Amino acid sequence: MSAERVLVVEDEEAFVDALTVALTREGFEVDVARDGAEALQAFKAREPDLVLLDLMLPRVSGVDVCREIRATSKVPIIMVTAKSDEIDTVVGLEVGADDYITKPYRMRELVARMRAVLRRFEDARIVGVATSPLVGHDIEVDVERHEVTVRGEPTPMPLKEFELLRILIENAGRVLTRDTLIARVWGDDYVGDTKTLDVHIKRVRSKIEAEPSAPTRIVTIRGLGYKFTQGTVAP
Repeated sequence: MSAERVLVVEDEEAFVDALTVALTREGFEVDVARDGAEALQAFKAREPDLVLLDLMLPRVSGVDVCREIRATSKVPIIMVTAKSDEIDTVVGLEVGADDYITKPYRMRELVARMRAVLRRFEDARIVGVATSPLVGHDIEVDVERHEVTVRGEPTPMPLKEFELLRILIENAGRVLTRDTLIARVWGDDYVGDTKTLDVHIKRVRSKIEAEPSAPTRIVTIRGLGYKFTQGTVAP
């Protein structure tokens, strides 16, 4: 089995050197891009298995790089940000990042997050067993083809959004706690708060709800979690 390839997008040379050495020791193949424009070129040329993407980049911002990659690929993306950049972190998640980590971080935590994201991405590809599409009112989720149709229109979704919607529709009418959703989508080894989940729910709502600001499909159950309503699961 070949080593997994990581594209490190980082303009701080000290971080580049440390990451390259540490990730190589962990068995990854590492490519480096030092600005956003170079990152987009490297992504097309090298086809990495994962992108470790700093938010603050010269030429093209990390958010714009993430948005460009997400237009054509579901490859896992982990955003790297400073602790003071909470708003930018949320924006990064909204445009399609799968996870985020703040500087300064521990290498062990970073590698654990990378392996968890890669494992979930691979599981989603392998588990594509032949099943009937899930139907939630005017929303159809084809698990085998990893496709979502909303009111008859194809609606692309990154892996995390797809998994959230699938799990919610499979459990239509049931309240799923935040902890349950995090464990099912991010895994038991997830490290962090519930902000990531809430941002992903917001993104899914923006794609399936007629009025995202007044959701009727994915409703919040205050103090508990979320519930998919007005839908049934196809037999």
